[in-house]
Amino acid sequence: MSNNQNPEQKARDIIDTKLNDAGWVVQDKNKVDWNASSGIAVKEYQTDVGPADYVLFVDRRPVGIIEAKKEEEGHHLTVVEEQSSRYATSKLKYLDNDPLDFVYESTGEVTRFTNHRDPKPRSRRVFSFHKPETFRTYLKKDKSLRTRLLDIPELKHEGLRDCQIMAIDNLERSFKDNHPRALVQMATGSGKTYTAITFIYRLLKYADAKKILFLVDTRNLGEQAEQEFMAYMPNDDNRKFMELYNVQRLRSNYISSDSQVCISTIQRMYSILKDEELDEESETENPAEKEWQPKEPMPVVYNEKIPIEEFDFVVVDECHRSIYNLWQQVLDYFDSFIIGLTATPDKRTFGFFNENVVSEYGHEEAVADGVNVGYEVYTIETEITKNGAEIKAKEFVDKREKLSRRKRWEQLDEAYTYTGKRLDRDVVNPSQIRNVIRTFKNKLPEIFPEREEVPKTLIFAKTDSHADDIIQIVREEFGEGNAFCKKVTYKVEEDPKSVLSQFRNDYNPRIAVTVDMIATGTDVKPLECLLFMRDVKSRNYFEQMKGRGTRTMGHDDLKKVTPSAVSSKTHFVVVDAVGVTKSMKTDSRPLERKKGIALKDLLAAVTFGAQDEDIYISLGGRLARLNKQITDDEKATFAEKAGGKDLSEAIRDLFSAYNPDIIEARAAGIRQLEPQMDEQEAQKQAQQELIDVARSTFSGELNEYIENVRRVHEQIIDTVNVDKVLRAEWDKDAVVKADELISDFKAYLEANKDEITALRIFYNQPFNRRDVTFTMVKEVLEKLKLEKPYLAPSRVWKAYEQLEKVNGNSPKNELTALVSLIRRVTDIDPVLTAYDQTVNRNFQEWVFSKQAGTLKFNEDQMNWLRMIKDYVATSFHLELEDLDYSPFDALGGRGMMYQLFGEEMNVVISELNEALAA
Repeated sequence: MSNNQNPEQKARDIIDTKLNDAGWVVQDKNKVDWNASSGIAVKEYQTDVGPADYVLFVDRRPVGIIEAKKEEEGHHLTVVEEQSSRYATSKLKYLDNDPLDFVYESTGEVTRFTNHRDPKPRSRRVFSFHKPETFRTYLKKDKSLRTRLLDIPELKHEGLRDCQIMAIDNLERSFKDNHPRALVQMATGSGKTYTAITFIYRLLKYADAKKILFLVDTRNLGEQAEQEFMAYMPNDDNRKFMELYNVQRLRSNYISSDSQVCISTIQRMYSILKDEELDEESETENPAEKEWQPKEPMPVVYNEKIPIEEFDFVVVDECHRSIYNLWQQVLDYFDSFIIGLTATPDKRTFGFFNENVVSEYGHEEAVADGVNVGYEVYTIETEITKNGAEIKAKEFVDKREKLSRRKRWEQLDEAYTYTGKRLDRDVVNPSQIRNVIRTFKNKLPEIFPEREEVPKTLIFAKTDSHADDIIQIVREEFGEGNAFCKKVTYKVEEDPKSVLSQFRNDYNPRIAVTVDMIATGTDVKPLECLLFMRDVKSRNYFEQMKGRGTRTMGHDDLKKVTPSAVSSKTHFVVVDAVGVTKSMKTDSRPLERKKGIALKDLLAAVTFGAQDEDIYISLGGRLARLNKQITDDEKATFAEKAGGKDLSEAIRDLFSAYNPDIIEARAAGIRQLEPQMDEQEAQKQAQQELIDVARSTFSGELNEYIENVRRVHEQIIDTVNVDKVLRAEWDKDAVVKADELISDFKAYLEANKDEITALRIFYNQPFNRRDVTFTMVKEVLEKLKLEKPYLAPSRVWKAYEQLEKVNGNSPKNELTALVSLIRRVTDIDPVLTAYDQTVNRNFQEWVFSKQAGTLKFNEDQMNWLRMIKDYVATSFHLELEDLDYSPFDALGGRGMMYQLFGEEMNVVISELNEALAA
């Protein structure tokens, strides 16, 4: 294409090409051949208001208009909508046509489309033009998709949680208001995928949607989604989803024409649009972890096999990490509604979805509803964690190479002072790690009372080297072997023998250590403790880390891996050994955007011409850290090998390559020298020049030197300074939460005291406490679990332990714990007392009062009375019929009791029921 073409002709040439790609044949008004194609785009067709740039015909019927404008007018396309609409509503020469429904305004580079069959027709930007067959299909239907959305009936609520109902109702309202993008934010474990399948089902059934794309960012998530589609049964049909609609999970580049739902990784969809083979390994990791590209990723271009209208809706799972950079091209390609699903949105996520948040169901709400479990914070603070330490001059220390972990013995020439933040990066103090782990072990009876084994615990470490140190010390301090504590990575392994699978399903490992295990799909339901030995600055990242512990788990399932658990999972504990819960959190994106890619790979990527902003920013960030570590002599050697450029300059050049302000300033200079160059071209040239300047620094020799310099920077092993624990206690916030929990529990009992028999007796009829039965107490527990699951008796008991002295250990039975709590709330007991202790005390007093008179119980009678006492401690009340069952039947049942007590038997039972419940 000649550069001296006028702008209008240039735009029309691009439009012609795009129309041809979409299956239209472009013809001059004087050379129309109706046999050339079912879709004909006629140029300069005369109307009663003048010639239209293009009139679109399908099967010889006029259906649409294209108003062409030069590229510089891309930002004015909404202004010319009136002009294009005037052509669409005019009469075409020789034809008595109705107004045309499909209207475009286009510069070739930017195209907007309006479907005038929509309610309140509104233009939207589209990647290219629709195919003729698409308009034929549209016109066969009485109503457009956006009109059909208005007809979706009210949602039936059976089988859905309140948060799911809210999300679906609000999303469907968003569709009806024609919002192109919507964000569904739902806490981990609240059923995001189930919610998505429900609204997908309704879109297919009631809005006659043609095809829906369900995008994930790892193969593992795609497989999970497919399983959920297979299991899904709608609440208004007795057939499963896959009996009603075809679901295809893409394993190749072939998209079936008869599938209504297509599940794909975003990586695979990108390769399909690019018509390239996919490296299937890329589907195992999310895009945020993707390795560098050897060259700049090419933009998506129109693919005639997959038109822009292929999908009516695109659902993006875990959208907080898969909608940016390279991958956004996939979403921009399709003329679709876009729905994002995430538990942890950030500011960019809100921005991408036009701040149209149809569901905000956060962790706190999920806890209140019993969908998630809440957490409490236990703080362990050591002197060296808080203040750092100093190693005096002339001390002998180990120095350890970070990668090889090879040690050497060396005497320090001068004193070395380090802060807590430098721990486990520049300095390793085994005593600091040991004190944290030892204190954690010693405080477990306080953190998790009555547990016989260590609860499933995940430790977050700073680096792989730090993780290795922690694992060795954990095994030593707990006196356990390799199986007890292992390392897990963020990659989800499908192998059932993997550490992650063992951590989920087996007794061992009890403790797992990780550097970055936050990927979705790595949920470990029985996880009850998160030990942070690294700080986290990103708010979003911290929420994802905490999210690993929020999953609920029933008592039977929890007991399979943690046998001494006395109830379902009621909460998890964050053990904060680094102040992570108090440190400032930010929403900003970190400089390190390619975490996990080796420095040598980043250096190679830049050297060999990669043009990826994240690579340049990441390399700049890594070198900036190195710049603070290396010596003046090493900096001088760098400059020598970099042709005179010092390390600070090289870092500045890397950051400048993608700095919009610097690009703009350089582009302005280029245009001063070449005024005929347009602004966009000048900016492109300016950026390329800045990239070339940045990459010109690096060469094989310099890269090798940088790698070697980094490797020799070792960690000092500080075995001189012995650490000590400053405090190990529940966080003040945990105490506040405990107080709130007890207040909620009291309020619940107060609100239900007139409705539930057992509560009515405890509150208002003290004499009748003798008649409270096992069934009555169970009724209270079941109602509590159903309505306020977060008020589990074991959790409320633990809250009391944080606020006041408690008599006795936490009961292993939830019912006895509940009775103890009710007695405390109703002031029968001045302090919380384990019910078995109350029964024991009351039994002793009753026996003493009886034997103070003339009555003396013999040994056989006392053994029988103790058996009744133990029975009442767990069953609350003894009926005469109970003597026919365990444990009494084995010793002769009611017949034996009659032999022992004669006519006094019934009196003894009645008195004991009353006395023990006092």
